[in-house]
Amino acid sequence: MSDQLTLSAETRERAGKGASRDLRRQNRIPAVIYGNKQDPELIHVEEKALVKLLMTGHFSNSVVEIDLGGKKQITIPKDVAFHPVTDRPTHVDFLRIVKGAKVDVDVPVVFINEEASPGLKRGGVLNIVRHELELVCENDKIPDDIQIDVTGFDVGDSIHISHVKLPAGSESKITDRDFTIATIVAPSGLKSQEGDTTKTDGAADA
Repeated sequence: MSDQLTLSAETRERAGKGASRDLRRQNRIPAVIYGNKQDPELIHVEEKALVKLLMTGHFSNSVVEIDLGGKKQITIPKDVAFHPVTDRPTHVDFLRIVKGAKVDVDVPVVFINEEASPGLKRGGVLNIVRHELELVCENDKIPDDIQIDVTGFDVGDSIHISHVKLPAGSESKITDRDFTIATIVAPSGLKSQEGDTTKTDGAADA
């Protein structure tokens, strides 16, 4: 599970593009905390501290404790906006959560034991359909990633959500179908050989 992250913040008195630009010139990033049937709170955070959390690689599926003048709130990041040219963060949305609540998160998938996949050993290619899984997790049990074991999978096989053992406290948000996460496809050389064989057989039949 991701460690809880912490971030200090200050109240933002003014909203609007002009006020946000002024904050960014001071290396502060405007943000908002919303949810849990409470009024939204306009805040701003230090850009350097925010970037440090973004660089952890698991900011989007971590619990973030925001310290607003000694008042601490437990949140999860819901959206981070970036400048289209500089890639600097320009705004962050945080969702309030309460202890024990379940939250919707996108968790990255990691494939393991590729050397134990007959299809990949033969030169097949792992075609990843979903790089992240939409999960509903208890907010104190959000996993860093979901490991998917490809042992035994051959060319032409598909890996579905039913093949994945999710950790305790997590369940798939999509429940109406056994969706595909990845497939193992034949290497291009093998496809060409199969195509040539088909053409030859067809010519013989003619």
